[in-house]
Amino acid sequence: MSDDNDKVEKSDDEWRRILSAPQYEILRKRGTERAFTGPFLDDHEPGTFVCAGCEAELFSATDKFESGCGWPSFSAADGNVTEREDHSHGMARTEILCSRCGGHLGHVFSDGPRPTGLRYCVNGHALKKRPLE
Repeated sequence: MSDDNDKVEKSDDEWRRILSAPQYEILRKRGTERAFTGPFLDDHEPGTFVCAGCEAELFSATDKFESGCGWPSFSAADGNVTEREDHSHGMARTEILCSRCGGHLGHVFSDGPRPTGLRYCVNGHALKKRPLE
């Protein structure tokens, strides 16, 4: 879990330099990739998914499942994911962000599998993957 001493803060220009255009649009501008187009949708290899902006550990591959929604989905998140209310686009949703850098990841819904009942619906461009060593 991140603490305040571990926070990553960068200027907008710094983020633009280190992130690809899709990563920047999603992580810094709260964008979303089109369904079924992003990376990691069909990834089933062991490993850890980390934030593409700051590499904070976010999700384990063991918690990834096929939801059919068009984005990588996870049934649980580690302590580096923060939630906040999102009322954009005329909807009431729960946005998920990287606790370390504040990057937008996607949203969490209560229609996931047991035992959590949660579906963390994540933009693939917001992630990088560390394989198991």
